[in-house]
Amino acid sequence: MDELKFKPVRHSHKDFLAKAEAQEGFAEAYDALALEYQLANQMLKARSRAGLTQDAVAERMGTTKSAVSRLESAGKHAPSLATLKRYAKAVGCELQVKLVPQKGG
Repeated sequence: MDELKFKPVRHSHKDFLAKAEAQEGFAEAYDALALEYQLANQMLKARSRAGLTQDAVAERMGTTKSAVSRLESAGKHAPSLATLKRYAKAVGCELQVKLVPQKGG
């Protein structure tokens, strides 16, 4: 039997966005989830800086890899502050939340 080998798929997020922006309604939908995408990006960067896998974060949080994967996915779930605190602690960070006055208002 042939040995299966992992073959990574090349992905350029910049190219993906360029193509997606051409689709009707994409910009509005993407903008509506901007905060979620920012949070997901920060989570991924924090985990990367900590040098941890999703499995390692899950173990530190006392949860599953699939739960961590859902946390790191923008727009699909709205995690509680308690869950975000546990994630932050697992990746060696502290969670900070702030309210900022709106521009022009």
